[in-house]
Amino acid sequence: MELLDKLKIKPNNLSLYETAFSHTSYANEHNTQSYERLEFLGDAVLELLMSEYLYNSNKYDEGEMTKKRAHYVCETALWEYSLKLGLDNYLKLGNGELENGGKQSKAILSDIFESFLGALYLDQGFKTAEKFFKENVVPLIENHEVDFFDDYKSALQEYAQTDRKSIEYRVISETGPAHHKEFTAEVSIDGIVFGTGTAHSKKGAEQEAAKDALTKAQKGSVSWEEHMK
Repeated sequence: MELLDKLKIKPNNLSLYETAFSHTSYANEHNTQSYERLEFLGDAVLELLMSEYLYNSNKYDEGEMTKKRAHYVCETALWEYSLKLGLDNYLKLGNGELENGGKQSKAILSDIFESFLGALYLDQGFKTAEKFFKENVVPLIENHEVDFFDDYKSALQEYAQTDRKSIEYRVISETGPAHHKEFTAEVSIDGIVFGTGTAHSKKGAEQEAAKDALTKAQKGSVSWEEHMK
């Protein structure tokens, strides 16, 4: 596997890595295992590695470490780790999932980061998993290359100072099959639409809409002050 060559990993059990990139839809079509069990394991390994990293930094108290860890292992962060490493290039999907845009799914790409880490831990041991983490995740954190923030709705409320304003989220469309729906939401403040967003859940679409509104406001592409009077 090209990825392993790039990371200078000599696998003892290549099938573990093949499983790590096999989505449930692919596993069902090919009568093989999906990445779900490896994802479960990788989640625990990542939490330990991140906890150790934050503890050793000696910068934060317990409460701050808990908040930092939550940001650094949230779905958005894992999605970006996957993209930075090019893990999406190795993802195996069933035909239906592929047609529905699974290659771009934030949820799936965040899953395979954890499943890959789980496979690496089983195949090479904790020390190699730790080395991978320090070489490929820590620099993204310390160089601020990843957007770890995931609660744009709260940020929008604070930014707009909405103690006297009315923020409303509304789902304006639903597309796709029942097992892979895509929702589009819009956010309005006092009846004026400021942003739209699309995701595979209603809550996710609302977060994307809030992010869109914040981005436009901060870039000055909407007359924020005029509407906030």
